[in-house]
Amino acid sequence: MKKYIYLLLVTILINDSCAQKNTKKTIENMNTTHINTDSSTNIKTIILGGGCFWCTEAVYQDLKGIIKTESGYTGGTMKNPSYKDICTGTTGHAEVIKISYDPNIITLKDIIDIFWHVHDPTTLNRQGNDAGTQYRSVIFYANEEEKKIAEKSKFEAQTQKIWPDPIVTTLEPLGVFYKAEDYHQNYFNTNPNQGYCVYVINPKVEKFRKEFKDKLK
Repeated sequence: MKKYIYLLLVTILINDSCAQKNTKKTIENMNTTHINTDSSTNIKTIILGGGCFWCTEAVYQDLKGIIKTESGYTGGTMKNPSYKDICTGTTGHAEVIKISYDPNIITLKDIIDIFWHVHDPTTLNRQGNDAGTQYRSVIFYANEEEKKIAEKSKFEAQTQKIWPDPIVTTLEPLGVFYKAEDYHQNYFNTNPNQGYCVYVINPKVEKFRKEFKDKLK
């Protein structure tokens, strides 16, 4: 009987020891995976508004170093605005795109320098026939470094007279970004025959591709 109890205790101790080792290995594996994921991620974001987000999205999707673009709304006070809300021009929000990019391939300065060429930054609250504060030209900065880069780029664009008229683009602190409805995402590529895409967006995209062909994917 004593021998049986002794064997039983030895078995329990061995199993408990194995369980602790396995648990330790599991925790170590989890920590290693977490560290590897974080260390391999170097993606940054910037949010720009240059009129209709269908246009700006179509342009930036073509650039090397751009990982993802998302159309959305920010800059106003209304929570969870819809496209219908935005179209009233009373929300304070602008139509924007959130650009996720790899700074090892393309810099924030490059992204903003291109911004002055792909829309008209001299028309206040308007791009073509699209009028209202939701269509304003705006750069949303998340920190002082982004603000300084944007200010420098804007000053250079004005000095170089990329546009004959003064640039009216505003620099605004970033608030909450609200992703637009699914049908707005990747709009130009999924609706190539839609009238606005054919007559408004496509000419902008073609002009951009000729001007920045060395930076295309």
